[in-house]
Amino acid sequence: MRSFNRFATFFFVIFLASLLGCASTSKQEGTGEYVDDTVITSKVKAAIFDDPSLKSAEINVETFKGVVQLSGFVNSREDINKAVRVAREIPGVTSVKNDMRLK
Repeated sequence: MRSFNRFATFFFVIFLASLLGCASTSKQEGTGEYVDDTVITSKVKAAIFDDPSLKSAEINVETFKGVVQLSGFVNSREDINKAVRVAREIPGVTSVKNDMRLK
């Protein structure tokens, strides 16, 4: 019985250590957050691509913990506002950072 308790304790410690390895910090995402941000990035890119007035190849999208950052070069201020508006409409987006520049 004593060896069973040691065995169970050992596996419990390993289990807790693996859970802590997947936890997020303020500067690093956890595994689940990474997957969520990848989905958000894909949805934002698809929404920008579907908009005929935006040139999606010139707009870069990155997501960290639900915050979407848009960067790149666009032709007009209207394109900047439209890209930000499109990104904000995606579920899961908490805020949008606009680093786009005019050509």
